Amino acid sequence: MPQRVAGRIPVLECLRAGKRAPRRLVVLRNAKGLDALRAALAQVAPDVPVEERSRADLDGLVGGAAHQGVVLEADPLPELCVEDWLARHAAPDALAVILDGVEDPHNFGAIVRSAAACGASGVLYGKDRSAPISTVSMKSAAGAMEYIDLVRATNVARALEALKAAGFWIAALDAGAAQTIWEADLRGRVGLVIGSEGSGIRPLVSRHCDFHLRIPLTGPITSLNASVSAAIALAECLRQRQRS
Repeated sequence: MPQRVAGRIPVLECLRAGKRAPRRLVVLRNAKGLDALRAALAQVAPDVPVEERSRADLDGLVGGAAHQGVVLEADPLPELCVEDWLARHAAPDALAVILDGVEDPHNFGAIVRSAAACGASGVLYGKDRSAPISTVSMKSAAGAMEYIDLVRATNVARALEALKAAGFWIAALDAGAAQTIWEADLRGRVGLVIGSEGSGIRPLVSRHCDFHLRIPLTGPITSLNASVSAAIALAECLRQRQRS
């Protein structure tokens, strides 16, 4: 069944990336500023139909998600298993983001966006207790899902053991940790674990992590949104890697 990509930037990046085949482009009747989208579609799939529809029709296609007058139906994004992902990424500086129970699609998409922007090789998430790849999460990712490996694990704790066997050090973001992200060495093969919005990282998953890190905060607010925490930690990973 095709996935529906909504929004001008996500649709344009989907067409540019060439990761999956487009099936149908639906645009708002009389919409302006779609020349780049139409040109991108004509370049990669000139036979794919373009339909002009009403705003109500587009709203119905994406369940009310923000679409900016553009909805693309395309083949589903590929999801790798952990073993296949490891086979593709033997680099000594591979960086993986592991999501343990991130169920909000906006957070899921935003974390994928930060991971792609900061050079991560993949985002790993569980089969259960995870936000699905959806129109909303793809919109929040702003096209990033087209450029990074998405890895679906049957069991997150077992996936961490597979990563460790492949030479990864696993770091958990934990607000109560003694060590800060500034003090840790985040170069080399690193897996960064982000917990759920409410309860954080599950104890079983936490026990499979090699070390725990916190983001030092000094203001009256003592916690951050999961996607914000991920972005800060990923930026530190990138800073350390660029310096070395």
